[in-house]
Amino acid sequence: MNDTSDPKFWSDLVDVLLLGTGQTLYMVSLALIVTVIVGLPLGILLVGTERGGLFATPFGSRTAGRVINRVLDFIVNLGRSIPFIILMIAVIPFTRLVVGTFIGSTAAIVPLSLVAIPFFARMVEIALKEVDPGLTEAANSLGASRWQIVRKVLVPEALPSMLLGLATTVTSIINFSAMVGTVAGGGLGDVAFRYGYQRYSTIHIVAVIIIIFIIVQSLAAIATHFAKKYARTASDTGRAQAVAARADLRPVTSAE
Repeated sequence: MNDTSDPKFWSDLVDVLLLGTGQTLYMVSLALIVTVIVGLPLGILLVGTERGGLFATPFGSRTAGRVINRVLDFIVNLGRSIPFIILMIAVIPFTRLVVGTFIGSTAAIVPLSLVAIPFFARMVEIALKEVDPGLTEAANSLGASRWQIVRKVLVPEALPSMLLGLATTVTSIINFSAMVGTVAGGGLGDVAFRYGYQRYSTIHIVAVIIIIFIIVQSLAAIATHFAKKYARTASDTGRAQAVAARADLRPVTSAE
């Protein structure tokens, strides 16, 4: 039990919460960066390698495109199907190989990224499929390369939906980071486990819940704000802006 009449109790509580919050933000931030770096191109390839997609015939072979699409789809479904606690244990050898240990906040970034990447890739896939196919066809008719279409048409047009998907993804990462804390991963989950569960401190549990709620709501509000901003900008200018963007595309060269 914790003695709240102890003069050091409240100062220790603040120190513990600050350390846990810092570790949680550290884990979530780096895991989110890795998730975007890997998940964004993965989602683009999922859409692009479908029949009629931009990368449907890699190396001039439709069979290769179909195989790549099936493999990526399987990997994404597999990653989303495995419960996080099992995934975290299963990838311990890989985590140790990457960061040299499987204990601590840095080690927790590996399983957090692995569980978030398939989720975000599926979000990107859904967002890209909502883009008007006419924009892609128009850019293609202007001589844009496939990567130019991705960079200047698909990603900008799907950005509002992808931002909302990113907000959902970061919420999931924060939830999983709390689970990591129960197995020596640090963060607010560790605070809740060591002080709330093992020492029966209701104050620590309530404080952790409040902090996590604030973090999740703040990040969701930021993502929603920018999603609405980009969506409003697109609706204000409509297709005229898209045409203007495409006009900035340079012709395809042999190197592309």
